[in-house]
Amino acid sequence: MNVSLRQLRVFEAVARLLSYTRAAEELHLSQPAVSMQVRQLEDEAGLALFERLGKRIVLTEAGRELYHYSRQINRSLVEMEEVLESLRGVNRGHLQVAVASTVNYFAPRLLAVFQQRYPGIRLTLDVTNRETLVQLLDANAVDLVLMGQPPSDVEVEATPFMENPLVVIAPPDHPLAGGQRIALVRLAEEVFVMREPGSGTRQAMERFFSEHGLSIRQGMQMTRNEAVKQAVRSGLGLGVVSLHTIELELETGRLVTLDVEGFPDRRQWHLVTRQGKRLSPAAQAFRAFVIEEAARIAAPACVRACLE
Repeated sequence: MNVSLRQLRVFEAVARLLSYTRAAEELHLSQPAVSMQVRQLEDEAGLALFERLGKRIVLTEAGRELYHYSRQINRSLVEMEEVLESLRGVNRGHLQVAVASTVNYFAPRLLAVFQQRYPGIRLTLDVTNRETLVQLLDANAVDLVLMGQPPSDVEVEATPFMENPLVVIAPPDHPLAGGQRIALVRLAEEVFVMREPGSGTRQAMERFFSEHGLSIRQGMQMTRNEAVKQAVRSGLGLGVVSLHTIELELETGRLVTLDVEGFPDRRQWHLVTRQGKRLSPAAQAFRAFVIEEAARIAAPACVRACLE
């Protein structure tokens, strides 16, 4: 087979995302260009690599085999690039960081300070939900991930770097606002605005209630923290969010936190990498920076006050 590295890279993206459109966006190519690379690869292989089921595409048996090898080849290429970067030194290179959507409330503060110290390092930031972060880690597609609970179904190395208190939020005029040591059984009577199933905050919330033998009365479901906060302000239910996401709302009095038994639920933010991944000097510098200084730089005053 006369196969190019470009064809393998394009095929790997399509196979991982199961979407020509999303692969084109990730690779900064047009969709016709992506389709052409896959067709040329299929011509070389003499076999179909994808088949269409309705609006979806799935890998054929040949496609699954080629995906296995293309991932290995792409990982080797990434390692080669990282070794070459290490020879150029820590002040150069490209760093790919992915963060949970909630982390993005403080990630810009971290990245701004890091860029001031290492202006020669190019940073790419991907903000997404937990489900996609796990996929990125599984595919070894990013250098570092900042997230809540590390995945258990992917081999990773995780280091906690900062507290992530989860709190119950309500509008200021809610009947429970101002109450003290509200019982969990009373809280369970309320309707909650929820994040989508792929959200780490939702998983932590469901785990907390389950550990206490309680179920959640689910109201509206939202895909963004901002939408959750707006829904709670509008009286559509209570919410459970990271304290990092409501600094402005607490300062302006638009939302309040409830004094509930077991809250704040003290979780941790973790810095996560694929197990065995060789980090470039740029990635090593960012890892050390986050672990040593994130809490000082990124934790807002409301978080520090909550933990005192």
